[in-house]
Amino acid sequence: MIRHRIASKRFLAAAFAGLAAAALALPAAAQDLLIRGATVHTAGAQGTLQDADVLVQGGVIRAVGPGLSAPAGIPVVDGKGRQLTPGFFGGLTALGLEEVSGEPSTVDHRLALGSMAPPDAHPLRPEFDVDVAFDPDSLVVGVNRVEGVAWTVLSPASVSGGSFIAGQGSAMRLDGRFDGPLANSRSLHVNLGGDALAMSGGSRAGQWMLLEQAIAEARSGVGDDLLTRAGRSTLARYLAGGRVVFHVDRAADIRQVLVFARRHGLKAVISGGAEAWRVAAELKAADVPVLLDALDNLPRDFDALNATLENAARLHRAGVRVAFSNGDTHNARRLRQIAGVAVANGLPWGAALAGLTSVPAQVFGVDDRIGRIAPGQLADLVLWDGDPLEVTTLPVQVWSGGVALPMRSRQTLLRDRYAADEGSLPRAYH
Repeated sequence: MIRHRIASKRFLAAAFAGLAAAALALPAAAQDLLIRGATVHTAGAQGTLQDADVLVQGGVIRAVGPGLSAPAGIPVVDGKGRQLTPGFFGGLTALGLEEVSGEPSTVDHRLALGSMAPPDAHPLRPEFDVDVAFDPDSLVVGVNRVEGVAWTVLSPASVSGGSFIAGQGSAMRLDGRFDGPLANSRSLHVNLGGDALAMSGGSRAGQWMLLEQAIAEARSGVGDDLLTRAGRSTLARYLAGGRVVFHVDRAADIRQVLVFARRHGLKAVISGGAEAWRVAAELKAADVPVLLDALDNLPRDFDALNATLENAARLHRAGVRVAFSNGDTHNARRLRQIAGVAVANGLPWGAALAGLTSVPAQVFGVDDRIGRIAPGQLADLVLWDGDPLEVTTLPVQVWSGGVALPMRSRQTLLRDRYAADEGSLPRAYH
């Protein structure tokens, strides 16, 4: 019996490894190609181009328009009028940082200080940087990449025993390579409101008190009540105009974020924003973007009593930059469905597409490289078999830096395995 169990475990491990290797094997070199005759959603100044071509050389888009000539030897892909978009943003996630939520050894985006030091010793740790734990070979990355998710922003999480200043994360392309974060995309993440009360003395006022004290420590460079030396140095860098993502929902709390960011010269981004529509004018005046979940329409707690499916549409009408994020690492690929729900509730289709492409790229400082189909942009492209904001639509082909990726993942391999005919043996033996 023991031998049988050991053999079974070895078989499962080998099968899992085989699936991982097959799902994540990627071509190494950038590819030249011409995609001809597609409906090209540039997510930029050119808008949508019918029956247009996209020329890629050295992994970079070189030209966009009708009737482009294919240089000698370059493969031509017939777009067949299908819709071509930039690779999509996956939201603020733990892609590459979390493999199995219930297995602690595979979860790297949470810092529980209670296990490291007394709870009153340096309780705020802005220096926590999740970028160094990113694993581009994660099976979760592969599952989302094959469905059109080209990049994400790594988001550290606040947990019990941790800090409501959760730490830092950057934008990462999901191309399976160890190239590191995209330059200029580093962000500090701060969790506010009801969800963070346990880490801030049980009071929203306590959150602002601690933030002000931490900033005083960072600016003076002395004191170690809240911050370590590394923490003071880290926070000081953001006080020089750095990007800070405030995870917050309640309208009153968002107003306080705007006041706080203006006072300290921070480049604020709102994530969540269930009640952001109520302060749309203030957000517009401050030029603060909102990353939201368009499915958030129920009063799930006292921070979201005024949640509505029209949040994105109302913010857009007020001139606020809107992008999408729901924090769902394993299902980042469903973010396009959330954008489609926003369209169904009044957001223009083009604005929804921008919320998955050009707007988040602009918000996180990477719009010179990704987020649009335009000359000079990296050729992260997706060709779809229908409207990309429809839940039943799937990618026909995904390109990363001009490389045509294998259209398979661990999930597609498992699907094909168990959808096949049983043959002479039961499916358990396939």
